[in-house]
Amino acid sequence: MKKIVILISFFIVFIACNAARNRVDYKVPANRTAPNYDLEKNWAVLPNKYTKDFNEFASKKQDTLKADVFYVYPTLNSEKKDLRWNVPIEDKKQQAKVLNRAVLFQASAFATSGKVYVPFYRQAHLRSYSNLKNGGEKALLLAYSDVKKAFELYLKKYNNGRPIIIASHSQGATHTKFLLRDFFDEKPLQKKLIAAYVIGTVVKPNQFNTIKIMTKPNETGGFVGWNTFKKGHYPKKGKDYFKGSVTTNPITWNLEKSTTLAQHKGFLYSNKKLYKNALKIQIIDGLVWSTTPKFPGRLFMSFLKNYHVGDINLFWKDIQQNAELRTRTWLENQKN
Repeated sequence: MKKIVILISFFIVFIACNAARNRVDYKVPANRTAPNYDLEKNWAVLPNKYTKDFNEFASKKQDTLKADVFYVYPTLNSEKKDLRWNVPIEDKKQQAKVLNRAVLFQASAFATSGKVYVPFYRQAHLRSYSNLKNGGEKALLLAYSDVKKAFELYLKKYNNGRPIIIASHSQGATHTKFLLRDFFDEKPLQKKLIAAYVIGTVVKPNQFNTIKIMTKPNETGGFVGWNTFKKGHYPKKGKDYFKGSVTTNPITWNLEKSTTLAQHKGFLYSNKKLYKNALKIQIIDGLVWSTTPKFPGRLFMSFLKNYHVGDINLFWKDIQQNAELRTRTWLENQKN
């Protein structure tokens, strides 16, 4: 029974699969004051503020890292009984979810490529996506205003001209599309962009004017993205919902449409163990179709059709190695 509970809790780590359907009238948050990102307590992760568990996956030579990683986490509040549209960053329960779930199993994939920065922000409740006209849009814009303010402070106080990886998932990817538009697209800062990982959202090939899709594993200055489903299954919103969306191969990082088990580098599971050669994928209709991964929770996952929750950790080692490669390439190109 305990094992089942662990499995279930893991797969609701990053974002619930189904939107809360109950209608809740929008209310302006009681505290409308934006977080002060000059205060370290308002950051989940700073280079001098890694948790013990996160540090296990981070570079052991952090002082030698020449790049930064700015990570924006996904929706972690999907509870129907929670009537709040935005989560205060002081919410200890949500802070724990950010650190012990999203940061530990997602941001960790980038922690050997650069120094990691993760701001707490007033994330929008999951219902926001299914109630855009009834308050959801306002909630998401409020959440982005925090992410934007945190990034501005990061640039002013911490960056010091270093190259940047932008990493994100789901709601975090929603905000990252705005972040790339406001700070990088057709702007000088794009020269400092190593790569943007815009994962778990619809992102069109022409989403940006000067930030292009990367179709080679060592390409830099552009973006990648994908959405993962079990092989043979489509979104509930319809077969064509993701059609036309950018669909990067998160194993080969090129234009190949399928992979073998031997090519898969590693799935990070909730026991913090890596399982390599665990799955095969196929690129189809704007989706990454995955076979049921081979790992201890295989039976439980065989019932899932939408692998959105595992967009990053299913390909954790693949992402880690790719981020390292793109970082090395960017740095080497600056010498030429």
